[in-house]
Amino acid sequence: MLLIRPFLTRALTKRTLTPLLRHNVLPAASFASVTTEVPKTHGNLKDEDRIFTNLYGRHDWKLNGAKRRGDWHKTKEIILKGHDWILDEVKASGLRGRGGAGFPSGLKWSFMNKPFDGRPRYLVINADEGEPGTCKDREIMRHDPHKLIEGCLIAGRAMNANAAYIYIRGEFYNEASNLQVAINEAYKEGLIGPNACGSGYDFDVYIHRGAGAYICGEETALIESIEGKQGKPRLKPPFPADVGLFGCPTTVANVETVAVAPTICRRGGAWFAGFGRPRNAGTKLYCISGHVNQPCTVEEEMSIPLRELIDRHCGGVRGGWDNLLGIIPGGSSVPVLPKEICSDVLMDFDALKDANSGLGTAAVIVMDRSTDMVRAISRLAAFYKHEPCGQCTPCREGSTWLAHLMTRFESGNGRPDEIDMLWELSKQIEGHTICALGDAAAWPVQGLIRHFRPELEAKMEAYRQQMLEKNLDVGLGGQVISAQPSGQI
Repeated sequence: MLLIRPFLTRALTKRTLTPLLRHNVLPAASFASVTTEVPKTHGNLKDEDRIFTNLYGRHDWKLNGAKRRGDWHKTKEIILKGHDWILDEVKASGLRGRGGAGFPSGLKWSFMNKPFDGRPRYLVINADEGEPGTCKDREIMRHDPHKLIEGCLIAGRAMNANAAYIYIRGEFYNEASNLQVAINEAYKEGLIGPNACGSGYDFDVYIHRGAGAYICGEETALIESIEGKQGKPRLKPPFPADVGLFGCPTTVANVETVAVAPTICRRGGAWFAGFGRPRNAGTKLYCISGHVNQPCTVEEEMSIPLRELIDRHCGGVRGGWDNLLGIIPGGSSVPVLPKEICSDVLMDFDALKDANSGLGTAAVIVMDRSTDMVRAISRLAAFYKHEPCGQCTPCREGSTWLAHLMTRFESGNGRPDEIDMLWELSKQIEGHTICALGDAAAWPVQGLIRHFRPELEAKMEAYRQQMLEKNLDVGLGGQVISAQPSGQI
């Protein structure tokens, strides 16, 4: 065997090593330490790996069509395996909540399995989908309703729940109609109801239509609404898993989260965990809107690069990638990101958190250079001013002040030091409320200041120059005052 001194190994190149390896002069194992592992890339999901196979309504959405696509296959066997087996598969899959918070689903569902105390248990499906820019759950309910109903049954078995309540927005008329037809079909076939699927497990599914309040997307406000009360979030503890709907143990889950459970159980948690980065496993529905050539809702692998998602499925940004101004990556409540970050960021929970934004509902809102970013964020501030329940002073008053300031800033009527006041105001709202609506109101404004402060300052300078031409100036609070002689305050 040829011996090579250590100081010579650094000088050896691939060209000199290859003949030695070919003639068995050196064992290949000797160079394992210099082998560079190619990092795994994510995206370009294959059709056979898609869970939602009728997302665009091209096939029959009723029971017979759903069975042809694989729904309700061996559901009885899954139920008979018991709640522990289902929970283990969901935990192994790495599934995290698809409604925005991203809490591990298997862990959340396991909170319900406490010793039976005589109270019924409920699964509540959050189908309110009031987040601006989000349009994924409605596609499931309209075109693949049986996937949701089967998911309710399996998730309900994991929690030993007695019934599921699907809370759906009142505006979703067609979705509610299709869902009710699918529920009626499932009852008629014995798939739900007494002795569901012949398993001996009794499980009912009901639809409850809401009235369009954004706040009812919060789980405890949703529960209040089902009970016939005003949609106002509850203080925690107690948590819904202890005292929820009608005072009984309850778990609230998103439509997409529950709808993927049957496929996970059939194909295995390890299969689902094979997609995406660690802690960000699985496939995900992304809804892309705004200034793209082909807006769409598409199922893709988690951790796909944001730019690849837009280029592959939407035909790119209108006018090309260089025409991009910014993207809101997860629905209106998460901070906007500038082009520089969007070029490299991955679409998953951890990557977007590291970029000072969030995956949220994966509602991608694309804005090109024709967008007035200040006006766009001001419009969101107006929305969040309209939606609070009124319980928490920081949210109720703070969202109003945010909207007032942003309305002034649209025209540039403000002073640069007021930008810092706006930032401080958003920080006084964030984290100081019962629910996350305060955070949702504050984050878009924070994203604007963090990445687009020069646009705010440019608007203010242009407005001030207009005032100075009239011998006027801009005072604190947008007041118009007489211009001071040069050198005076």
